[in-house]
Amino acid sequence: MKQTFTSARRPLEILIHIIGWGIMFGFPFFFVERGNGNINWWAYVRHAAVPLSFMIVFYANYFLLVPRYLFQNQAKRYVVYNIILLCAIGVLLHLWQSLTFDPSFAPKPKRAGMPPGWLFFLRDMLSLVFTIGLSAAIRMSARWTQNEAARKEAEKSRAEAELKNLRNQLNPHFLLNTLNNIYALIAFDSDKAQQAVQELSKLLRYVLYDNQQTYVPLCKEVDFIRNYIELMRIRLSSNVKMTTQFDIQPDSQTLIAPLIFISLIENAFKHGISPTETSFISIRISESNKEVICEIRNSNHPKTMEDKSGSGVGLEQVSRRLEILYPGDYTWSKGISKEGEVYESRLSIRI
Repeated sequence: MKQTFTSARRPLEILIHIIGWGIMFGFPFFFVERGNGNINWWAYVRHAAVPLSFMIVFYANYFLLVPRYLFQNQAKRYVVYNIILLCAIGVLLHLWQSLTFDPSFAPKPKRAGMPPGWLFFLRDMLSLVFTIGLSAAIRMSARWTQNEAARKEAEKSRAEAELKNLRNQLNPHFLLNTLNNIYALIAFDSDKAQQAVQELSKLLRYVLYDNQQTYVPLCKEVDFIRNYIELMRIRLSSNVKMTTQFDIQPDSQTLIAPLIFISLIENAFKHGISPTETSFISIRISESNKEVICEIRNSNHPKTMEDKSGSGVGLEQVSRRLEILYPGDYTWSKGISKEGEVYESRLSIRI
């Protein structure tokens, strides 16, 4: 990933360098005297020594001093070598200007209003210091950008691995709960148990294939939920009122995470049915332009400690998958009514 990111930004980086130095080396043309329309190239060379010195200092830091010392936590060496570089370039630049602008070293009378020579030297040195800082800032910014891209890629890979692990956990968890229901049917109605096995084969096709995708069309997910409810409805007794409502388009292509609602529905069948008392389960899934909502209400009949059906990890997996797939884009409220008779769960996912 780091190599790909670096390769992608390299042309832009080179273009910026070319434009920047083109402006720097074009600036001395403003100081060149022109006679009869011809450029005095010797005068240009004299003035071009200044941007050339900036270029040497810039790339000495960019390619050598910053990576070798500053990035290796050797700040003292970095500062020392830059001081030596500054002194060497500053002295050479001063000598070049003295020799090319006036080769005679004889004392010259000072013209009125002319600033002292050391001010020009100080100006050049400060400009070189600024160039060093600019080079270090650009190189460190590029490194930070690469590290940030690598960090995001690592987080993405870790999230994908965790999501795959959650899906792999969810499949046997779902299968275990369904088999427990079929096992219960065998005890009192073998015909219904056979029908349930046929329905289970339809569900497994979805779980084994479509569940391997990160997102599936909402219409497929709702069809799976309908099949699951019909499978569960086989074992319901007459004292259980079951209502469903699906307010979505029949061919809705809204993308949703597969099996994101099934654990909530499993939970309703597990804790909302009593073999002796009147019970109810109400399931509603709706879709709008901005969100998909799953609302579930069921009578509250908590299982006893002796009931080993299910491991209780389904809702934890839902919560973790929501954090990975929809961070900040979902609201999930759940709880038991004050009377303790109704359990309500409402999951809204913003699309």
